[in-house]
Amino acid sequence: MDNLRRSASSEEARWLGDEEGELQRDELLSALDQIYLAQPAARVEAALEKTALTLEAESGRMLYYDEADAPLVGKLFLALSSAGLYALTFGGSEAAFLERLERSGRRTVIRDPGRVRPVAEKIQRYLAGVLSSIDVPVDMSGMTDFQRKVLGAVRGVPRGEYVTYGELAQRIGRPRAARAVGRALGSNPIPIVIPCHRVLAADGSLGGYSGRGGVRTKRALLHLEGAL
Repeated sequence: MDNLRRSASSEEARWLGDEEGELQRDELLSALDQIYLAQPAARVEAALEKTALTLEAESGRMLYYDEADAPLVGKLFLALSSAGLYALTFGGSEAAFLERLERSGRRTVIRDPGRVRPVAEKIQRYLAGVLSSIDVPVDMSGMTDFQRKVLGAVRGVPRGEYVTYGELAQRIGRPRAARAVGRALGSNPIPIVIPCHRVLAADGSLGGYSGRGGVRTKRALLHLEGAL
């Protein structure tokens, strides 16, 4: 009996790694061990891949915002996506800006001064007359196709120059859509950077401007750029 106990004890010790020796197992058990050892790694790899894809998709739905003070227009609120500047407003409240971002369909809005600051500083320096252009990427994914055409054409109007609503309509191949062009400009989500202030009425008058200060701000921007 004692010999049997010692034998069992020795066998268990080898299973637990407490005693030198090698347990003899058949091929089936060895194969099952290999499958068991391999399976968790495969699951981990699949889980990591799924997590990476989820994080990538989630990052595309994130918006990072902050505020800044700037010459001519006062307090700015800016929001960036992973693709670029997504929204800019001035003259309104933070609550109104956040509500606008929530309506855009993005799922998560986070205040992130560090991420927004470099873009805000370029806009500040431009409005102070230090920079001659605002070289930042913009995210136009939240716009309609027509808006993208109109605002994309506006981005092509050089500093110090301007076009009329009718001329802009012709540039996008819609010569009879001057009023629709005006509406698209009026809902420009990224003013100043997308310079809708460079579009005037057919008679050369300033027309309208939806930003804070209205036509007064539009005139100040055009004067800053040397267009007036």
